[in-house]
Amino acid sequence: MLRFDPFTELDALTRGLLTNQTGSNRSPRFMPMDLCKVDDHYLLTADLPGVDPGSVDVNVDNGTLTISAHRTARSDDGVQWLANERFFGTYRRQLSLGEGVDASKISATYENGVLSVTIPMAERAKPRKIDVAHGGGQKSIETTTVEAE
Repeated sequence: MLRFDPFTELDALTRGLLTNQTGSNRSPRFMPMDLCKVDDHYLLTADLPGVDPGSVDVNVDNGTLTISAHRTARSDDGVQWLANERFFGTYRRQLSLGEGVDASKISATYENGVLSVTIPMAERAKPRKIDVAHGGGQKSIETTTVEAE
């Protein structure tokens, strides 16, 4: 259903490693997520702690699901940081959807820092029982016993 694009994550990691220095503005490096199949749909959950709920955006375009969100930077006015490990900036993740999903019925909720995206399977992709038809009438085989004299 979904394929992972290692180059997107590698590009983001490389940018983060090459541009981040101690005490500088730091961008989020990744958006941890889980993906599982539950009955007739897939469930994607992504951790987005501290993200402004109004900045969360989920869209589908040409078979690609894109999730993006933004965490606003803290004010540095008159602050001497002793530890500065929390990332801020824009999170973004893209996944390719297979043909077995119904993209028009995807739904999402954001609660307590966790984004949940429900991706329903298309009707044609759902498992179903196939009835087996039984042909015509019941066939019988006649046997004849010949006794030896």
